[in-house]
Amino acid sequence: MNGAAHRRTAHHPCTSCAAAVRFAHPSERLFAALLDVHDIEWQYEPVEFTIGWNDEGLPTAGFRPDFWLPAQECFVELTTADQRLVTRKNAKIRRLRQLYPEISLVVVYQRDFLALLARNGLDPHLRAA
Repeated sequence: MNGAAHRRTAHHPCTSCAAAVRFAHPSERLFAALLDVHDIEWQYEPVEFTIGWNDEGLPTAGFRPDFWLPAQECFVELTTADQRLVTRKNAKIRRLRQLYPEISLVVVYQRDFLALLARNGLDPHLRAA
């Protein structure tokens, strides 16, 4: 199912498409469930962009945004980890934007993600299943 288009099948997150996908982080599952509840079509990690090559021209580094939102024609990257990991991810995001300026990428940082959860009546301290 990874890489396939997903759409909400019911308003309850336990029966949504997000419940059927294996996510790398609990925050991704929560974000996908929110997209499902709001009937926003999404794809999880559908493409990896090469952002580094060796001297022979072979890929050495890549960046795979968390979500693709087809109707909005943009990628979404959740950045809810601790600061040392955020710094590394921000470098990859800068490189992606440098190499692929036509790509629309929205970065959702931890404070924004927590605000999004609160606006939707979810406790930010809950752990996703």
